[in-house]
Amino acid sequence: MSKQELVVLGPSEESGACCAGLVAAPLDEGQAAELAKLFKALGDPVRLRLLSLIASRAGGEVCVCDLTPAFDLSQPTISHHLKMLRQAGLIDCERRGTWVYYWALPATLDRLAAFLKTSQTAEATA
Repeated sequence: MSKQELVVLGPSEESGACCAGLVAAPLDEGQAAELAKLFKALGDPVRLRLLSLIASRAGGEVCVCDLTPAFDLSQPTISHHLKMLRQAGLIDCERRGTWVYYWALPATLDRLAAFLKTSQTAEATA
């Protein structure tokens, strides 16, 4: 058995990213806790669909009035799921009159994508 030393990387000061890629090095406790919040928010099928509906919307934002009919759930339940996505930092919103408009936060989605990207994935896209 090899006696290689495990190196735990801290946050990258250059990139501002939360952590290196999945295969680069083990996560430290802080990085794991930060990423776990994001994955926990995405671990619910309704929240995953909501994020997909918001992120894929032409123009980059969507009114809550357009999200609610896409689900067989009550408006308060949809609001709860949107709140979980906001608290995780995956989406943001703004009230305009009586409606609230939501948009995805690309920086957070990019951090998740960078973490999950393996060197094989990077080579395949190059």
